[in-house]
Amino acid sequence: MNSQRPRRFRKLLFIVPTAIAAAALLGWVVMSLWNGLMPPLFGLKLVTYWQAIGLMILFRLLFGSFGGPRGRGHGRCRGVMRERWEEMTPEQRQQFRQRMQAYCQAPSSDSTPAA
Repeated sequence: MNSQRPRRFRKLLFIVPTAIAAAALLGWVVMSLWNGLMPPLFGLKLVTYWQAIGLMILFRLLFGSFGGPRGRGHGRCRGVMRERWEEMTPEQRQQFRQRMQAYCQAPSSDSTPAA
């Protein structure tokens, strides 16, 4: 257990400065792109470096990831579902498909209340 501690510490010493440098560089890229494109195209004002960082945070909140691997953690869930599927009998699989079709179908026009 103690042999893992120095390795983790060295890894952390690499990851933290690299993440800070990447965020700083990305902020500069966002600022440069904004200031190079938006004022001439749309007549918007120039942004400062810190406003560009704020835009990155806003984009992250609105749109999710900064382009890294999508669906983190879903691979584990997919593996569990695959195991369950393989353990099902053909009848259970058919019943599951029918339930999923019923669940995913759009509601019929007959069930919508009249306005």
